[in-house]
Order: sequence, then C-alpha cells, then structure tokens
Amino acid sequence: MCRKGFTSAGFYFICRICPFGGFFDILVGMRRLGFLLILFLWFVPAVAGASTITSAVKEYRLKNGLKVLIVEDHKAPLATFQIWYRVGSVNEPAGRTGMSHLLEHMMFKGTPKYGSKQFSNIISRNGGTDNAFTTKEYTTYFQTIASDRINISIELEADRMANLLLDPKEVAAEKNVVMEERRMRYEDEPQSAVYEDAVAAAFKAHPYHWPVIGWMSDIASIQRDDLYKYYRTSYSPDNAFIVISGDVQPESILTKIEKEFGNIAPTNNKARVNTVEPEQQGERRIYVKKEAELPYITMLYHVPNFPHEDNFALDVLSTILSDGRSSRLYKNIVYEKRLALNASAEYSGFYRNPFLFTFSATAAPGKPIEDVEKAIYEEIDRIKKEPPSETEVQKAKNQIEASFIFAQDSNYSKALYAGMFEMMGDWRLMDKYLEGIRKVKPADVQAMAKKYLTGDNKTVGVLIPIKNSK
Repeated sequence: MCRKGFTSAGFYFICRICPFGGFFDILVGMRRLGFLLILFLWFVPAVAGASTITSAVKEYRLKNGLKVLIVEDHKAPLATFQIWYRVGSVNEPAGRTGMSHLLEHMMFKGTPKYGSKQFSNIISRNGGTDNAFTTKEYTTYFQTIASDRINISIELEADRMANLLLDPKEVAAEKNVVMEERRMRYEDEPQSAVYEDAVAAAFKAHPYHWPVIGWMSDIASIQRDDLYKYYRTSYSPDNAFIVISGDVQPESILTKIEKEFGNIAPTNNKARVNTVEPEQQGERRIYVKKEAELPYITMLYHVPNFPHEDNFALDVLSTILSDGRSSRLYKNIVYEKRLALNASAEYSGFYRNPFLFTFSATAAPGKPIEDVEKAIYEEIDRIKKEPPSETEVQKAKNQIEASFIFAQDSNYSKALYAGMFEMMGDWRLMDKYLEGIRKVKPADVQAMAKKYLTGDNKTVGVLIPIKNSK
C-alpha cells in the first residue's frame, strides 16, 4: 500500500490511490511505453549491453547483516534511496492480517528525535520526494533527493528502523484511516471486491489467501503491543536491504550507512512462509452481488513463479493475449465482437511462491457476462489448438524486452528493479530474466496454455450488478 499514491502500474500491492493489490506486474505497465520503443527493438531484438544490466550494481554487507546495493549513475545530481524489509502480508499471523500495511503507515508517525510527519516534511524541505508501499511479501520505503543530500535519507531511515514510537493514540487513529481505506478501495469498489474474494477462494492454505490491507475485523483488533512486537521482530538490518541509485560515490555512502545503521542489532528473525498451496482439483466459482452498472468477471489460474522455467513463456503468452489494441483479447472480444468494454490477461511471476495468471473483463452494456466468459475460453482454446506465429511471439518478446530495458532509465526504477530481483532471491537474476524471454518459442507458448489454463486449475469470480434499493 502506498502511503501517498505511488502508481503501481499493476504491481498488485495496494496504495492509497491504487485500485487493488499484490506485486509485480510493473513489467505489464512498463510495456506500454509507446510504438517507437517497440519498433526499435523489432529491428534490433538483442539490444547491445542488455545482458549486462547487473554489471552496474555493486554489493556490500554490514556486519549486522544489512545488505547494500549501489548503482552509480552520474548523469544528473540526483539519487534514490530505497530500503526494503522482507516482511509483507504473508508473514502476518492469522487474526492479525493488515499489520504490515498498518506498520507502514505508522513509520511516518515519529520517533523520539523526529515527531509525527516530520520525516516527509524534512525530505520535502530539502527538495526531495518520499513514499512507501506494502506488498504480500515486503515493505519498501524510498526517497528521491539531490545526491549531495542523500545522507538525510540515511539518517532518517536508520532512526526509524531502530526508534519508532508507535504511540497508542496514533495507532488507534491510523487504524481508523486504514479501515476507511479498506471501505473505499474494496468494500465500496465492486470489481476490487470480486478480485479479493476470488484470490481468497483460489488460495485455501497459503497466506496469499488474505489481502495486503487485511480483513476489516482483523484491522480493528490490532493493538499497539501487537504492532510493536511485529516491528521489533521484522524491522531489523538482517531482515532488510538498501538500494541506492544515482550520483553517489560508494565509499562515502558506505561510510555514512555504517555510521547510522552499523550499531543496530540484528534480530536473527529468519521466519519464512513454508506453506505450499495444494494442487487445485476442480473449478471454484464465487459470485458477488453489489451495486454496480455492469457485470464483471475474473478468472484465476495457478502458475509458477520466477525463475521457474515456465515463467518466460507464460509472460510471452500474457503479452500476446493482452498487450495493446492489437492483442488477441482486445481485438476479438472488445473491438470485433463488442462483448466487453475491456478484456485483459495479466501474469506476473515476481512472487516468492507460485501465484496466478489472471483474466478479467467488464461486459459491454446489454451483453451477458456468460458470453464474455465463453469468448475468453475460445481465445484460450485457439492458442491451445494452434501455436502463435513466429512473428507474433517475436513481437511479444520485443515488447517485454523494450519495457524491461527502457523502464530502467531513471534512478528510481534502476533501484526498484534491483530490489525486485533481490527479493526474488538475488539481484543478479535480472540477466536471467531477459535470457529466458529471448529463448521462448511458439510451441512453448502453446504448451503453457495447455498446461496451466485448464478447468480444474481455475477459480472464477463474477460480479452480479444489483440496483440501489434506496
């Protein structure tokens, strides 16, 4: 959840102005960069230097376990500081869902040294911007500021890692803020409510079952002591890493980080999620009746996560089905048949455990949602019966590669990508991703549809509009 509205582009984390969450469809959003980038890569499929993205990253580690990644870029006198904590909604105990996100909010409520809201005010007075987001698997705080003032970020983040107040009155007030956020973003937003219920039905064992924002009754039940214990066990140097990108000198930066963070003791909290979601053995279907104008459907299929060998072809499959107006779903269901106002297929393998391949569509006025669902199945069956052409696959791979490379043109996104892959296991996996995408063949794409887009592996959520009775 972003504190002030960081645009996720489909990261599936939730934020104060983003619709709903879970991480890592940034590549989907970044793919929509424009025709010229795609055209460029169409003629130059293997961009020079693309396989050496990680060569700019330098890794260091403090004695207390805090890892530091630095990406030097001296094009402009700016730098981005990000600190990633390996804790998200999957780490929350049953009955206390939403603690990770609530704690994110509370991280801006002050320490003995800096009072409530002073963190953002200090960054702003120094010409910088700051924000944060919570996902199912981690919580990230970041600032972009003039590079000669990056020490401010280091000092402030070290202070709140070790000295957060968590004043009981502030906790009580912020719980009400989060509960209202939940009402607005889920309970009063019909399509978000359907997606939330469908994900909960798709996962019966794994903690992906519950939403990042938490269930309403759980949020209400969180006490200050619960939150403080969670903070003390989760927010420690050995459960975090820093990424800095921009106009910085590693030696001086490391000296400052060592000074501010080096004396913070590790907790040795290595608790990880061990639950494995059992194989689904039949279709699950839920219906949600809410006041709405049009029917909506979402279809969820269990799929593996990166760096599983199937990840790359699944990514290409989603791009062929649903990237731009020439994609299969838009062209056939929205434009030609005019059954839906929108239709999409989204895949993100950037979770630490297997997640979902998602189809969604909003029916056009007067069109039955059953016809929309049938049309989506027809597109799935078509790719199962006949693999996509070499041209179609190459275009999709070029789109993915273009977004991946050109999206890293800012200090923020360079740091973000390094952090993404570090969370997946190692920032060096960035190179493995593009290597895998380039190897995908049409037969691989067809094989993924046959393997995963099956009836027994599917959970369907349907929105049934009802009229306001008032």
